[in-house]
Amino acid sequence: MTNENLVSVSTLSQLSGAWRDIAQTAARSVGLSRSDTSVSTKNIKKMMDECLNGPGGDVAARMRTADLGRAYLDLDLDGKRIFLKTLAEDFCANDDLIKSAINEYQTSKDEAERIIAAYHLRQASSPDRLKLLMQFNALPNGVKFLVDIRDDLLKIKGKDPYLNALDRDLQQLLSSWFDTGFLDLVEMNWNTSAALLEKLIAYEAVHEIGSWNDLRNRLDSDRRCYALFHPRMPDEPLAFVEVALVKGVAKNVQALLDVEAPLGNPRNADTAIFYSITNTQTGLRGISFGEHLIKQVVQHLSHEMPWIKTYATLSPVPGFRAWLADLDASFYEDAVTTDEMERLKAKTGADVAKTAIFLCFQDQNWYENKELSELLRGPLSRLCVAYFHEKDHKGRALDPVARFHLKNGAQLNQINWLGDTSEKGISQASGIMVNYRYDLADIEKNHERFMNDGSVVMSSQVRSYLKQLSGELGEESTFAKLKRTIAG
Repeated sequence: MTNENLVSVSTLSQLSGAWRDIAQTAARSVGLSRSDTSVSTKNIKKMMDECLNGPGGDVAARMRTADLGRAYLDLDLDGKRIFLKTLAEDFCANDDLIKSAINEYQTSKDEAERIIAAYHLRQASSPDRLKLLMQFNALPNGVKFLVDIRDDLLKIKGKDPYLNALDRDLQQLLSSWFDTGFLDLVEMNWNTSAALLEKLIAYEAVHEIGSWNDLRNRLDSDRRCYALFHPRMPDEPLAFVEVALVKGVAKNVQALLDVEAPLGNPRNADTAIFYSITNTQTGLRGISFGEHLIKQVVQHLSHEMPWIKTYATLSPVPGFRAWLADLDASFYEDAVTTDEMERLKAKTGADVAKTAIFLCFQDQNWYENKELSELLRGPLSRLCVAYFHEKDHKGRALDPVARFHLKNGAQLNQINWLGDTSEKGISQASGIMVNYRYDLADIEKNHERFMNDGSVVMSSQVRSYLKQLSGELGEESTFAKLKRTIAG
């Protein structure tokens, strides 16, 4: 079981106990018997009906909602599927009420009647399941419960139309509750509670925190860590960013995270490097506050340390190696100079660029071999530039990290050869990391360009990789076209 799963189990165990106490106290205070929480479609539907239509006031409603929530927490994945399908299919909007409201709207005689009819139509279109879900907001950790329900739903829903409709309802509800105006930015440091620091370790998804000594290094005086919190989830960070205060733009993550490296003086730093940005709650997928997090941190640091002039990331390229494997061999021919191809052939015996490069990869420690790593540096760096122009089936930037930063208005600033030589860095990106730079004066302009036509704003350093092939490219070669695209 992963650290993240252990944190989740602990949280849900505490939540279940708290709701059991609420239900028992409520039952005693209003003289109601507890619901039968055994698992069956019939019984789950009965519990949901009672939550919406049962007798008694708010106290009784809290008891029933707590019982329903506890019943869900006790279910295995198959039981949760039954629960969610019952909620989705049996508590959707009423067709007859919608048709009646539409008729009322269409037959309204004046503006006043249309306004009232439109209100009735909105009410009729709102499914009962949404009203039921909103009842959990009144319970301790009820918002966290709904976030976790959506996490389960994302795993279960597939193409089921009812479950997808339920997912849209939940996402809409959570989007309204998690508006960035409700979120608090909190600096985490060595004085932060042990429980929250444990969650920081468990949730870290970019560069694993290997020990408490490693964590202490990331929270030292030349480092900063900030997390976003929602007031109804005070013990659960929604997202966090780790920052290094350094002189010059960092190029290698192993050097940046070296626990033996001397402590830097923040007063001598001129650059803030965002080296890890993690969203912790899968149930909030599609609800973006990453842009808000970065802008808040930049604003905070610019006030605390006005001498910091550069804000940049040190970011992974997680899909690059898989893309390389799927790439047509002809693409490689355009990425390699004549001299490089001659040296690759002499080293491997292969006269096809892709074959030669992957033969080099067969040496698992190729990146430690100076001759091999220098031979691969140019071709792979150029291919990486091309990778950032690739689109997925939805027309979005193929690389998810690039999509995040470019959408937020960053510039692709630098390709860092062997910036991450960890096992993960080599297997996912052949060791390449990149810097995205956030220039406050250009963020909005870059964001608009990317959103309008997918334009990737690149520094002259990144564009220079394509200029290395000047004079060797045919007009119709892939890289010649790419050069024209970038120039345009």
